[in-house]
Amino acid sequence: MTQAPGPPPVLSYDDRDRRPGRSLAAWAAGLLLAGVSAVVGCRIADVDGVTPVPQLLAFLPWLLAPTGAALLLTVLARWRLGMMWGVAALGALAWYIEPYGKDVEASGPPVAEVRVLSSNVQFGRGTESLVGAVRRERPGLVFVEECDYGCQDTLRRELPRADFPYRQAVEAGGSKGSVILSRYPLRAAAGVPGIMGMPGAVADVKGHDVRVQLAHPMPPLPRQVGLWRSELGELRDFAAAGRSQPTILAGDFNATQDHAAFRRILDAGLHDSARLTGKPRAPSWPSRVRPPLGTQIDHVLVSEEFSPHTARFVELAHTDHRALLVDLTMHRPATS
Repeated sequence: MTQAPGPPPVLSYDDRDRRPGRSLAAWAAGLLLAGVSAVVGCRIADVDGVTPVPQLLAFLPWLLAPTGAALLLTVLARWRLGMMWGVAALGALAWYIEPYGKDVEASGPPVAEVRVLSSNVQFGRGTESLVGAVRRERPGLVFVEECDYGCQDTLRRELPRADFPYRQAVEAGGSKGSVILSRYPLRAAAGVPGIMGMPGAVADVKGHDVRVQLAHPMPPLPRQVGLWRSELGELRDFAAAGRSQPTILAGDFNATQDHAAFRRILDAGLHDSARLTGKPRAPSWPSRVRPPLGTQIDHVLVSEEFSPHTARFVELAHTDHRALLVDLTMHRPATS
């Protein structure tokens, strides 16, 4: 007696659709999601990790592109687990793209309006353009990074003592030179130690002492991540040491709000002016790409005695950074 044939075997979803093209799409999606997950995992763990994670963290919002591409590939591959992975990665990125830090309101009556300009002039090449911006915008404090010997000479010649009577500088060649120009009286203070010059001073703003410090730690190059982290730690120590004093810490931090080492500085009691004025992701580097491309590594950080009300990123010629111009209201310090 011949047995009647049974129903065909039921194939699983993945077995039914495992074709060469779909397998390739699944592999590509997996590789993309693994890379994104490594970066997002460090962000979740509040660490900067090792190369290439610190470098990729600087561009965290732009990881939405490979994540979206990976999610599309999982759909084409009909890979259910990959789809869930991609959605989870997109959700984590969306969560951490939100600005870091708390909104603050300065208390006490206003005592002064302070305009701050910070600019990395890329080995002095953007100095002439910076001079034009200073003459046009008339800031009270100017922080200049990568101001080599030629840059310092140009600033002395084009922005004379009559305009900026007070200066605190580290005179050096290449990227190591830097200077703070001030319309307010300055007295010298120990700067923050670093490979590149980071001078500091105490400014007398309408009779109130304000700690002013230029920031320019080493960038997180593949073999210098430890040095980068250490110098950001020195800036964090500077911030923590003056919690009870009005403070302005400005410059090229070579770090964004997505770097744990930078967030430690904010956690020490300072606030990012661009974030407080609604521009937490406005790019400052590299200036050769148009916004919204790029990343924000130039910052003006202030203590709670200051309330920022405008922040603008200013295009300068012959430098790869946009200058940052911030208008601040200083309120009477609690100890005054």
